[in-house]
Amino acid sequence: MARARIRVPSRRERSAEAGAAAEDSAVSGEGARARYVAIITDGNGRWARRRRLPTVAGHEAGADTVKARLRDAVELGIRELTVYSFSTENWSRSPEEVSALMDMFARRIELESPELHAEGVRMRFIGRRSDPVPRKLIERMQWAEDLTKDNARITLFVAFNYGGRAEILDAARTFTGETEEDFSAHLYAPDMHDPDLIIRTSGEQRISNYLLWQAAYSEFVFREELWPDFSREAFEQSLEEFVARKRRFGGR
Repeated sequence: MARARIRVPSRRERSAEAGAAAEDSAVSGEGARARYVAIITDGNGRWARRRRLPTVAGHEAGADTVKARLRDAVELGIRELTVYSFSTENWSRSPEEVSALMDMFARRIELESPELHAEGVRMRFIGRRSDPVPRKLIERMQWAEDLTKDNARITLFVAFNYGGRAEILDAARTFTGETEEDFSAHLYAPDMHDPDLIIRTSGEQRISNYLLWQAAYSEFVFREELWPDFSREAFEQSLEEFVARKRRFGGR
């Protein structure tokens, strides 16, 4: 499915927008708060195995945690939350697990999008919308985006059938410009801000092909909790760790 082109604000415009509110006046110094957060939601399968539950039960619990932390994110002043729900590498899992995941995603999008819409959440899906993703699931993604497109309370980016290398390759196929800003306009979500903070759960300490272009200057926090156990307290602690850091973006 071809990706629709939208008018993309320049980095200067986005910086001006971010600086419009006094609370965002310090975006790089110590004490600045994270407004754009991405999470590698790792550990659903291990959570289920430790409880002797089917793997899909871990994914269901993980999806519940996404919704709970999304609501926390609104209260904590986050403007964009990005979650890694299914990677291009995840197709290598067992056919049974993949099929269960596709069914779960389709069901949850259909059932929960109206609820999120009522709460002012704007939904965006990033990744390849092509085979082997089921056509019906692609249609539901588009429906959820259309339903929530005018909401502005928070944007939830769901990385589905997503890979950072794939995103860069797909952008390069249509890129004819010269600058980084020109290139960014060809990414899956040109309107996405680069994340201030990337959190990974489950004790692993790697990026796993996630937001490779956008993460150039992101701060990282690694947590030991498996994703379904990632509580509001753990979220707040991760944000507090970010506040204590000083971002220099290559300067001194």
